[in-house]
Amino acid sequence: MKLLAISDEVVPWIYSAGLIQRFADVDMVVSCGDLPLHYLEFIASSLNAPYLYVKGNHDLYEIHEDGNHPYDPQGWLDLNLHRVSIHGLILAGLGGCLRYKPHAPLQYTQSEQWVRAIWLARTMLPRYIAGDRAVDVLVTHAPPYGIHDGPDQAHLGFHAYNWLIKVFKPRLLLHGHQHSNYAPLRPVETVIDGTRILNVHPYRVIEL
Repeated sequence: MKLLAISDEVVPWIYSAGLIQRFADVDMVVSCGDLPLHYLEFIASSLNAPYLYVKGNHDLYEIHEDGNHPYDPQGWLDLNLHRVSIHGLILAGLGGCLRYKPHAPLQYTQSEQWVRAIWLARTMLPRYIAGDRAVDVLVTHAPPYGIHDGPDQAHLGFHAYNWLIKVFKPRLLLHGHQHSNYAPLRPVETVIDGTRILNVHPYRVIEL
């Protein structure tokens, strides 16, 4: 299975006919957030695959010419706080980043994201208790704490994600938020407890 993962930055050649030429064979597209609706909807109109996403801290809404304020990209399935099985692959997601502005949407304290992570974990428990794999791909916007994250409050990772990795051992954790140009020497791929953690900014092709 081939996954196209995207995050945080519009790639001009993806937002063009070059998308079909290079990625007509992808089996699934995953967005880790902070991408404009028109970009996501262009991708959904170009490829024949399931589309799944979580929101980043900058994903609010766009104002269209007809005056509507759409908040969700058409053709995409919101993974936030959900667990789904597609083509035999189990995916789950958590959006947002660590709170750095009071009352800002799509930002959470460490405690708030712990609550959200536990809520998501309850959907995995039956398979976990049965000894089966509870999740294959965990999709987040922010990274786990201490893995690919940054030193400032806005770009620190979440402790709850480290716990999800330790307990449920997904094959992959895909995240964005930390632009690769922020710290070019920082690793973008790390393996922890058997989980391959990938910073997908601005895009990544993954073979499973």
